[in-house]
Amino acid sequence: MTLATWNVNSLAVRLPHVLDWLATHPVDVLALQELKLTDDKFPVQALAQAGYTAAWFGQKTYNGVALLVRMPGSLDEVQRNIPGFADEQARVIAATVQPAAGGAPLRVIGAYFPNGQAPGSDKFAYKLRWLQALRDWLAQELARHPRLVLMGDFNITVDDDDVWDPEGLRETIHCTSAERAALQAVAALGLHDAFRLFPQPPRSFSWWDYRQLAFPKNQGLRVDHIWISDALRPLAQACRIDRAPRKWKQPSDHAPVVLTLAACG
Repeated sequence: MTLATWNVNSLAVRLPHVLDWLATHPVDVLALQELKLTDDKFPVQALAQAGYTAAWFGQKTYNGVALLVRMPGSLDEVQRNIPGFADEQARVIAATVQPAAGGAPLRVIGAYFPNGQAPGSDKFAYKLRWLQALRDWLAQELARHPRLVLMGDFNITVDDDDVWDPEGLRETIHCTSAERAALQAVAALGLHDAFRLFPQPPRSFSWWDYRQLAFPKNQGLRVDHIWISDALRPLAQACRIDRAPRKWKQPSDHAPVVLTLAACG
């Protein structure tokens, strides 16, 4: 079973990329972020023709998240945004996923964490409040759904290995001690960074700025993550970043991250 996350930076623009990638990488579950379109514009038919059913939560111009599952799999108990946390931004979508191949269901949460803009800003304070609300909700979700996956664009680096210039970017957005501490509080619930469960090449990043030849120079950050619960950790077989779509014409600035799990019983 394979699961993936991809910040597509506008599904309207990048739909052909998503369809091309799914044709050669028919993952069982795909979480998308930054749809940047309203719910009525979501490409239901195009994805169905590609063999996927979806749940989505759109927003004009900004944000927006979706979960895709390969048919005949299903998405049930769909939750949009964090319960009890007032938020006008479409950032979270969760569902109980019944995989196409059968086996036990998974609780999958796709999330587009706030950017935070800059330490000390109102948007940074919102990001920390959002992370606390996420942690509180995840504690409840894990109690109900031990087989849980949290994946998406976290907009946070776990540590300096996720940063192309750790000293130059120290305590800047995505790399602050406050963000990383809040993320570790989420991990402490019993979640594991699937990418770090396996040996990885040095300087493995998932996002590169469009400017200053950042991608050819590999000046990036690893901010796109797949985290799995204690119950799923023994099933993890591989996790990788697929850099290929970042080389395509008019690419997203993010690359997909792909997790392979053993048969889920």
